[in-house]
Amino acid sequence: MAKRYFFKIVTDPDVDPLKCLVGLGCAAQAINDGHKVDIFFAAAAVQMLHVGYLSKLEKAIDAPAGMSQNFIDAIKQGAEGIHCSTQSQASFGVSQDSPEALIDDLNLNWSGPPGVIALAGNADVTMMY
Repeated sequence: MAKRYFFKIVTDPDVDPLKCLVGLGCAAQAINDGHKVDIFFAAAAVQMLHVGYLSKLEKAIDAPAGMSQNFIDAIKQGAEGIHCSTQSQASFGVSQDSPEALIDDLNLNWSGPPGVIALAGNADVTMMY
């Protein structure tokens, strides 16, 4: 029976890249297992949605090239929603009006604390990385 999962990634990827990639991997796995997944990126973790940033993380942990792109592809294709913090993105110079730095075709839902609370409240399982 499929469950509704909520993944929230807030860890600074420059501090703990492995934790951040594990979060992406778990979200992708939940999708591949047939669960409904919402994923929210906040704080410094919003950088993971920026073009080229994930390959930098792969190098930091000596992961196979393209591993994180496979995770993102699974999430883009199968997640119920990909969400990010509007304010967190703004602190890195990215906004809905200037999304050039973002990975293509994310179809982001821009939000903040109200979105996090709603997603967590609707989830059967909440996981934070």
